[in-house]
Amino acid sequence: MSPMTASVLVSGDVFDGTSGSLAEGTDVLVRDGVIAEMGPSVSRPEGAEVVDLRGHTVSPGFIDTHVHLTMDAAGLAAQTLESIATKALTGLGLAREYLDYGFTTLRDLGAMDPEFPTVDLRDALAAGIVEGPRLVVAAHVLSSTAGHGDLSGFYPSRWDLPVSAVADGVARVRQLVRREHASGTDWIKTANAGGYFSTGDDPARGTWFDDEMQAVCDTAALLGLPVAVHTGGADACKQAIRSGARSLEHAYLIDGEGLDMATRAGVYVVPTMQMTLEDLAQLHAGTLPDQAVWKFRRDSEQIIETQRLIARSDVEIAFGTDCGMFPFSHGVREFQAMVDAGISPLRALRAATSVAAKLLGRADIGALRPGACADIVAMPGNPLDDIATTERVDFVMRAGRIFRRPGDGTGHPH
Repeated sequence: MSPMTASVLVSGDVFDGTSGSLAEGTDVLVRDGVIAEMGPSVSRPEGAEVVDLRGHTVSPGFIDTHVHLTMDAAGLAAQTLESIATKALTGLGLAREYLDYGFTTLRDLGAMDPEFPTVDLRDALAAGIVEGPRLVVAAHVLSSTAGHGDLSGFYPSRWDLPVSAVADGVARVRQLVRREHASGTDWIKTANAGGYFSTGDDPARGTWFDDEMQAVCDTAALLGLPVAVHTGGADACKQAIRSGARSLEHAYLIDGEGLDMATRAGVYVVPTMQMTLEDLAQLHAGTLPDQAVWKFRRDSEQIIETQRLIARSDVEIAFGTDCGMFPFSHGVREFQAMVDAGISPLRALRAATSVAAKLLGRADIGALRPGACADIVAMPGNPLDDIATTERVDFVMRAGRIFRRPGDGTGHPH
């Protein structure tokens, strides 16, 4: 039997993941990976490590619900040809780096590989074989032929590379979903509209027929799996909602009717706002990939306005970045992008903690309370006053294990 481990976090102001204000001067006792006590003073077991967090805001660990640990947009065609081991090991390095920024749980939404590298990485992290954040995965991006998840357009036409999970017709769609389930995926990820970085498709247009989209969601529901949908145009967003999706990823061009539908249906929107700023910067620098330029020039102003529309709505917004499509070192900037779009700092923090946890169906994370998993971060200052405080995380605990301490010299490589 392993000995008890304990830590006492002293006198930080606490954002508990749900409240509208900070609880001042709160100590936290962590025992064996779980929050045991919280209050103005707590027990101090013999041998417990005491961490001074005065002047800090203590928060639940951040949850990013949309990353790609095994995809590199800067060299996607070449990167997809790497081995499964290379992808998993690269993903491990990125996940460990991202943990330093305060992200203790990640939802990876698809690898481009005929095998299942993120499932293997998730299992290695869960078993403690390697160290890093908690990982929830959708193994692949299920797509129609020539849809957003079909990478064949990146390669010469005579090549037939099995890196995409492509299907057409209800029977084949069901088979793909069942294969994902059999191989251990946590979520089903699909695309029902085109994307900006993919070739041969258009984000404003749908790519699944209604019966195919319905087959994705019905088969997933039969198997007990939630569905995340990369989506763009307003009609595609509504199709995903009607079909039973749990989360809309990007929702680039959703309209007011679609947001009302999502709100009534309890569907989450993951608006990936920083990625739009990254794409705009590339467009202005002339480095945006050719296949994205015409689409992004056409839609960029509407995407910005749509983000403001999402911010004004009552829909459940969950924090997600699409890191992998841009550097993981920029992912924490999503908080600022959300606030710039009109989302309050409080709502942005909830989006990355309690709301993200609800999206994932995890009652044990996303909040600070006795009995919750001790995924805890801290940052000097008050993020409710200045959301940029989230970019200065200098304490990270994951399941009771401390990975960063204030003053340890492992500053963020912005």
